[in-house]
Amino acid sequence: MKVVKTLEEENKEHEKGEQQQATENKTGYIRLKKFHFIMLLFLIVFLSAGITAVALSFGGEKVATVGKERSEFNKLYNTFDTLKNKYYTKTNDNKLINGAINGMVKALDDPYSDYMSKEEASSFHSTISSSFEGIGAEIQEKDGHIVIVSPIKDSPAEKAGIKPNDIVLSVDGKSLQGMSSNQAVMLIRGKKGTKVELSIKRPGIENPLSVPIVRDEIPIETVYGEMVDKQIAKVQITSFSSNTSKELVTTLNDLQKKGMRGLVLDLRQNPGGLLDQAISISSMFVPKGKVIVKEEDRNGKITEIPSQNEGNPDLPLVVLIDKGSASASEILSAAVKESAGVPLIGEKSFGKGTVQTTTDFKDGSNIKYTIAKWLTPNGNWIHKKGIEPDFPVALPDYATLPIIDPEKTLSKSKASTDVQTAQKMLKAIGYNPGREDGFFDDKTKEAVMSFQKANKLKADGVLKGESTMKLMEQVREKIVKNDTQLKKAVEVLKERMK
Repeated sequence: MKVVKTLEEENKEHEKGEQQQATENKTGYIRLKKFHFIMLLFLIVFLSAGITAVALSFGGEKVATVGKERSEFNKLYNTFDTLKNKYYTKTNDNKLINGAINGMVKALDDPYSDYMSKEEASSFHSTISSSFEGIGAEIQEKDGHIVIVSPIKDSPAEKAGIKPNDIVLSVDGKSLQGMSSNQAVMLIRGKKGTKVELSIKRPGIENPLSVPIVRDEIPIETVYGEMVDKQIAKVQITSFSSNTSKELVTTLNDLQKKGMRGLVLDLRQNPGGLLDQAISISSMFVPKGKVIVKEEDRNGKITEIPSQNEGNPDLPLVVLIDKGSASASEILSAAVKESAGVPLIGEKSFGKGTVQTTTDFKDGSNIKYTIAKWLTPNGNWIHKKGIEPDFPVALPDYATLPIIDPEKTLSKSKASTDVQTAQKMLKAIGYNPGREDGFFDDKTKEAVMSFQKANKLKADGVLKGESTMKLMEQVREKIVKNDTQLKKAVEVLKERMK
C-alpha cells in the first residue's frame, strides 16, 4: 500500500482531465485524513514496540517506517485483542497487562523473582525500612508452595510456634495454591489486633495444623544484645534492614561498657535482607582487604567485594546458624568463616545463593528479579546446599514440637496428634503423662491436672484456652533456658579467648 505519491505520479493524474480532477478535489480531504490516521497508527506501533522511528523524505513530506518489527510480541498482542474483544464479559485492560507481566516473571521459574502490584511493592519496601502490621514471618514460594523461611524474633508468628520450612496451605480458608509469595503476603498481613488463621503442613506431621495468630505491629528492630556471663555477650540479628549495621554498632558499644570480651553472634532464624548491610557488618569482623563475598553475573564475570574493616576484627567471635539462616545471614556467616577463621555452630543453613534487585514502574508496581549468584570468599556457591557448621549441635526434640490450637478441647478419651504433642510438652516440663501415643487416658488427665494446679489454673484435666497457652509458654521458656547451641557456642568461645 502506497502512503505518499511521488511527483511523477501526480503529473500523470493531472493529464486525465477536469472530471477526474474534480473527483480528486472532493476526495482529497478524505485521503488526507486517512493519511494522517495511518501515520498515527504507525507511530503508535513503533513506540509501543520500543522501536526508533526513521524519517524518510518525499519532497516536503515525512513518513515513519519500521526499521525492525518485534514479531515475538505479535502473539501477545493478538491474545490481548482477542480477550478484550471476544471474552464473554468485559475485561480490565490493566489486569490483563499485569497478568502478562506476572506470567513472564513466573516463567523464569525463580522463587525469588516477582512482579508486585502497587500494594505489594509498598508492602515489600516497608518490610526492609520501617515497621509493618502482620504476623512477622519471612516466606518464599518453593516448588509451588508458600514456605516459611523464618519467623521474626518475638513476633506473633514465633509466639504461635511457626517454624522454618512450614508450608502454608491456606489463609483464613483461602488456598494459597498457585499464588506468588507477594500475593500470599497480602493475605497474611493485616491490621494490628485482627486475627488470621493459617493452615500449616509441617514436615514429619501427617495432618495439617490450624494456627490462629493475632496480628501486631512488627517493628524493624533487628539487633538484640545481652551479657550471658561477665565477659561474653550474645547479640542476635533477626534480619538485615536499612539500619541494622547502625543498631549493631550501638549495641556492641553498650556491651563493651558492660565488660564484653567475647561475642556470640546469633543468626538463627534470620531470613536475610539487604546485601549492603551484610557487607557492612561483615567488615566489622573480617580484616581489611580480605574478601567478604563474590558476585557472578550472567556472563560468568566475578566481582570480589573486600572488607573495609570498619570495626575490630580481633574481638573473639563465634556465630550461631540454623536452617532458618538464609541469604544475607549466610553471606555474613561464610565471610567470617572463610576470611576470618570464625567457627560456625548449630545446624546447616537454608541455602540461598542469589542476589535480587528491583525495578520500579511509574504506577508504583515493580519487578524483583535475580541479577547474580553470590559466592563465598573461597568461591563456593551454597545455593540449595546451605553452609555446614563447624560444630553441629541440635536443639532438644521438644524444641521442634508443633503448636496446639488453644481453641481445641483436649480431654479424656480423645485421640489426635494434638494430644500427642501435649503429652510430649507435659513430659518436657516435668509432668509425666504415662504415654506419648496421642490417646488421652487417665494418666494424661492426672498430668494435666497437676500442671494446672501448679500454675493456679482451673484443675479440670482439660487442655483448652489458657491452659494450652500456658503449657506452650513454659515449653518455650525451657527451650530458651536449655539452649544447647548457645551453650556450645559459649564453650567454644571461651577456648578462643584463652
